[in-house]
Amino acid sequence: MKTALITGASRGIGRAIAEELGKDHHIIAGATSDASGIVDKLPSAEPFEVDLSDTDAIVAAARKIQDVDILIHAAGVLHKAPFGELDAQQWRETMDINVLAPVTLTRELLPALRRSRGLIITINSGAGFHGVEENTAYCASKFALRGFTDALRLEEKGQVRVTSIHPGRTDTDMLADPKHGDRPKMHPDNVARAVRLAVDAGPDAVVEFLRVAPA
Repeated sequence: MKTALITGASRGIGRAIAEELGKDHHIIAGATSDASGIVDKLPSAEPFEVDLSDTDAIVAAARKIQDVDILIHAAGVLHKAPFGELDAQQWRETMDINVLAPVTLTRELLPALRRSRGLIITINSGAGFHGVEENTAYCASKFALRGFTDALRLEEKGQVRVTSIHPGRTDTDMLADPKHGDRPKMHPDNVARAVRLAVDAGPDAVVEFLRVAPA
């Protein structure tokens, strides 16, 4: 059975991915705290509880993992407000969680992923391609994540497959606040199925980019 580490696995898109891949993978379920809510519901799973804003904690936790086949960066934060109302702490948290945590975790697990000729998937956003009003920090982080993913794909070609998935508006608690509007949203299971497509494409092919949006 292959092993998949999924950050943000306790809720939203990350949880949907864990439930989908948990059908035939051992899941290392990433959560800031108390991953038991998802771990207890999967056939084969273990917790990966770490504060993704703490680089040292990520490194320490990752170095306990010996083998992994799939790494999925699904954790993320969104502070919606006009640029002038976002403070330094909100910018720092956005970059720490959305960019630096994936970079750190990837760096630590890359040797294991190379050994398994594995797969890295980043859950990005449409905001990784175009600006969104009152989402300056989020857009900046997703543009950065896309740049990292695209460059890493080129560097690791032939060793580790790298996929960037860009969901449209998804019905998660991230967009639950009325200030995010009432435009159509899709269920997180749709994103999980897109991840499944990327996972099942290997090992001799890679889904480099996939955009999934509400119909």
